[in-house]
Amino acid sequence: MTERTLSIIKPDATRRNLEGKIIAKIQEAGLKIAAMKRKRWTRYEAEKFYEVHKERPFYNDLVEFMTSGPIVLMVLEGENAIAKYREVMGATNPEEAAPGTIRAEFAENIEANSVHGSDSPENAEKEIALCFDGAEIVG
Repeated sequence: MTERTLSIIKPDATRRNLEGKIIAKIQEAGLKIAAMKRKRWTRYEAEKFYEVHKERPFYNDLVEFMTSGPIVLMVLEGENAIAKYREVMGATNPEEAAPGTIRAEFAENIEANSVHGSDSPENAEKEIALCFDGAEIVG
């Protein structure tokens, strides 16, 4: 089944100019980039995106981190895109990530773990809508 998912290349990775290497891994996995933009989130945008975590102790640090530098937002599409991208990303904690995954190769730690990916079709739809106007997605 063809799906769409959201990918974010986080500030730790853009700071180290890893965008190309990360995009190469995404494309090698057979995922297509339907939309992409580089931007720096405002505090409001980061708070809105992560509001599901608002009550969690790491929320403020996460918002600070995600506004600390540019990010690259992408809509990925392909067969089972959500599961496939989660596999390519690797475990949230880079110490547990499988060799060859984005997080195993590039993450600095559990917070600065280089990438974000949607975890369900519902969240993918919501996150893509938050980050992209439908007209920006060419497919």
